[in-house]
Amino acid sequence: MKRLRQLIRFAAHAQLLPALESGDDPLIGGQAVMEGVMMRAPHNYCVAVRKPDGSTVVEKGPVKRLSETSRFWALPIARGCGALGQATALGMKALNFSARQAVDAAAGEDGGKAEAKDPSGWMMALNIAVSLGFFIFMYKFLPLAAAGEMQAYVPFLENQVGFSIVEGLIRLAIFLTFLFAVSRMKDIRRVFEYHGAEHKVVFNYESGKQVNVENAQSFVTWHPRCGTSFLMVVMVVAIAVYALVPFDGFLPRFLSRLALLPVIAGLSYEAIRFAAKRQSGFFNTLVRPGLWLQRVTTQPPDDGQVEISIRALEEAMALEKEADGRLVVA
Repeated sequence: MKRLRQLIRFAAHAQLLPALESGDDPLIGGQAVMEGVMMRAPHNYCVAVRKPDGSTVVEKGPVKRLSETSRFWALPIARGCGALGQATALGMKALNFSARQAVDAAAGEDGGKAEAKDPSGWMMALNIAVSLGFFIFMYKFLPLAAAGEMQAYVPFLENQVGFSIVEGLIRLAIFLTFLFAVSRMKDIRRVFEYHGAEHKVVFNYESGKQVNVENAQSFVTWHPRCGTSFLMVVMVVAIAVYALVPFDGFLPRFLSRLALLPVIAGLSYEAIRFAAKRQSGFFNTLVRPGLWLQRVTTQPPDDGQVEISIRALEEAMALEKEADGRLVVA
């Protein structure tokens, strides 16, 4: 039962991964993991995890900014796709490390009789496959199929714009239902608390004040660069993009939804990037619902969770100094 619970927890966390990570290519950003936080500096990262015995373990290393490896990844749209892909890959790596600590702890509780299996093998591959399949089914197949069934009864759905709006509302309803459902899980609530700790520490660092628990706890838990805000923008942009797709029939529409995923991700990245530079207007309004939704995906952390987030930040920044990393604005 304990191993099954770990699998469910890992799978739920993998689905939430885009909502828990930075939605931009930041100077400093992070992501909540199981009983810990991953912090990323421009050229390095560190994952800090609290083990059941109270000790802290870390995994750290270098990570290249794609925009510095090729001019292509610095182009509009492409830079958003690259940043999202790299953040997801790094996020899965960090999640894998934190899950491994839970598996090792469970093996220790069994008196060493149970062998701790590294989740980077079959379990990791299975969860990635299941997560991808779940994403496609819940957010592409199901909303499209539901809107298609309604088309025969609602004249408004006969045009592409109306169809895209209703499909988008169904997709949003599915996302919010899933989010509120998993937020009731004790394990996921702990993740949301670490998510709040990560945001507080990032705010503390960006403020220029000394980074410590007291200062970090004075900041709010919702941050404009959060992946939750990014997902909300993605859903709005998807409605606009799909309204322009001149296809009828389920299969052509479904395939177009899959093919346009990189375009939508890139456009959403540019919208958030633009809004971050201008604190008013339409684009700022566009990201505001994501800030509201962070009342769910972030929760007030305790001092111990903030300490873990600070540890991850300090380790990542120490690597920056060792490598003479330069903080450059994206």
